[in-house]
Amino acid sequence: MADEQTLDTQTPQDNQAAEAVIGEDLAARVQALEEQLAAAQDNALRIAADLQNVRRRAEQDVEKAHKFALEKFANDLLPVVDSLERGLELSNPNDESIRPVREGMELTLKLFHDTLKRYQLEAVDPHGAPFNPEHHQAMAMEESTHVEPNSVLKVFQKGYLLSGRLLRPAMVVVSKAPSVAPPSIDEQA
Repeated sequence: MADEQTLDTQTPQDNQAAEAVIGEDLAARVQALEEQLAAAQDNALRIAADLQNVRRRAEQDVEKAHKFALEKFANDLLPVVDSLERGLELSNPNDESIRPVREGMELTLKLFHDTLKRYQLEAVDPHGAPFNPEHHQAMAMEESTHVEPNSVLKVFQKGYLLSGRLLRPAMVVVSKAPSVAPPSIDEQA
């Protein structure tokens, strides 16, 4: 009954003030709920982006695993190829007594090279090319007047790329400009 009396005794101005307070309270709640909704939407977008990044990284990891799965095995085979190549270099092609062995080595080496190529293993034989520190390892430098400085003069060991990535650098001798002797001093002058 006391509530009825307070309602009856309220003036229209009191009613407007009460409605204003309720309206402000509702507006504040709507504002707070809109902020929560915006934060939830932002959080959902971030989670979706993170999930997409994780998925993309996993796909890249699987692709790299397929692409470079042979890396260790290929590294173990490279000394065999090197030995066959050295054997052919050191054997005399005109010696009739070793001709069948040499032909067998050539065929085996060709088969090896074809197999390596099939698995995207490429040789890096930079003889005469400019020195590239990304693919070559300089073992020595030698003066030369026949080629430009920083050119590969000799290749000690070929390098190899697996699917475009360096597996083993080529070991090379690099040219340098000939040193100029200091002018002699004429002591009589």
